Formats: sequence, C-alpha cells, structure tokens
Amino acid sequence: MFTGIIENIGEVVEIQQKDSNVTYRIQSPLAQELKIDQSLAHDGVCLTVVRLWEDAYAVTAIEETLKRTNLKAYQVGTKVNLERALKMNARLDGHVVQGHVDQVGEIKSMEDKDGSWLINVVYEDAKFITVEKGSICLNGISLTIVDSHENGFSVAIIPYTWEHTNLKDKKVGDLLNIEFDILGKYVQKLTLNAC
Repeated sequence: MFTGIIENIGEVVEIQQKDSNVTYRIQSPLAQELKIDQSLAHDGVCLTVVRLWEDAYAVTAIEETLKRTNLKAYQVGTKVNLERALKMNARLDGHVVQGHVDQVGEIKSMEDKDGSWLINVVYEDAKFITVEKGSICLNGISLTIVDSHENGFSVAIIPYTWEHTNLKDKKVGDLLNIEFDILGKYVQKLTLNAC
C-alpha cells in the first residue's frame, strides 16, 4: 500500500527484455535503502525489487503490467516517480493507493495558471468514474480532481508537486498511469450489483 506522495525521481538506465517480461534498472539514491523482495511504486505501479547495486536496483514487469500501464513506453533516460510502501505507523498524507494501475490516460492539455498547472486527462475505458474533489492517482501522485467529465477529468498541480515529480517532463499526448480511488471503485461495484 502507498499514499501517492512521491519520495524521489529515479532514472531508467538499462532495459532488458526476456520473453514477455521486461526488467528495468533504475538509478536512485533510494537503492541504498532497499532490499530484495521489497515493493516500490514506479509511476504508481507496484513492482518488486529483484536485484540491487550501490546506486541502482532492478524490477521486472510482466506482460499484464506492460499492457495496462505506461511502462511499455519507458526508455533509457526516462524519469520515474518513486515511492516506497507505507509503514503502518506512518501518516497517510495522500490517499490510499494500492499500486495497481487501472489504465492509462492521455494528457489532453496542460495549462500554466501563473504558478500552478491545470492538466486535463482523458481515458478510454469508462468502467470507472471520477467525481469532482475526489482522489485520483496519476503516475503515482495523489491528486484531487478539479472537475470531472465523461471519460476525463482535470487536476491542479501545485509548484512543489510540479518540481518534485516527473509531471514537469510530460507534454500533451503523453500517457499517465491512472489508479482510480479504491473507495469509489467499491461503491461503484456495490451500486451496479444492487441494480
């Protein structure tokens, strides 16, 4: 479990494909604090540490993960939002994030609001809905929805989040990992089953 509060931005330094799996070597100061088998969120995708170096570590993504997320677009040099798993005695500063990406969304527009940014995101599979002022996780970042519309929503980005995540490296047309709010997903499922 995660909170959507990004700790560090790592960089992809090597990519190896074997069969349908892809292993990424990520350079980050967090590598010195990690252990094999530890869970770590990469742009909101929970992956297991499989190898360690002094300044880097490796994680492997299977075919299902690659199909559902933006990891398939990673290249050497890609900047990645990183968050270690939540400690149970820690504050929950963002919202409950599982690290299980539901789908990708496309950045439709990015607007500089003179000190903050408004990002509009659209997505294809309308299985999940968003609500104004509800929680959403984009590329592992816990955010609040400004407004919601059919197959899309917008989020406002404060300067600190802009500077300390990979959103500043994104542009219109880029894909972001979306994890819809788990509480909203349960309510939606209960409502559909009650009909």
